[in-house]
Amino acid sequence: MKILFKIIRAILQPLILLVDRLTRPAWPARSPQEQAVLDQKTSNLALYQFHSCPFCVITRRTLRRLGLNVELRDAQNDPQWSSELIEQGGKRQVPCLRITKEDGEVEWLYESKEIRRYLQERYGETG
Repeated sequence: MKILFKIIRAILQPLILLVDRLTRPAWPARSPQEQAVLDQKTSNLALYQFHSCPFCVITRRTLRRLGLNVELRDAQNDPQWSSELIEQGGKRQVPCLRITKEDGEVEWLYESKEIRRYLQERYGETG
């Protein structure tokens, strides 16, 4: 059964990444000053992710659609980020958004739907 999952994953992962690349949303047009302000507002965020995880792809697409420069941390291939995610976040589940609040407290937000909602509410056109 494990072999079957590995085969399916080997076939689907490149396909997911290709479709993402071909249909990637455009980065919003902003002045450099507007982008700098937004970059400062999102400098407290980091997204722990796996490159070809479908839920991570969807979350990265939201970042791009909103024009957010958020640090991407590869928790699959980088032992530092994987360890940090488990030790500080509590589990090795991606995507996970690490939010450092103004008082230094860290919040770990799991579930792609919740992450996308958080980003849209705070950084979307209406937010």
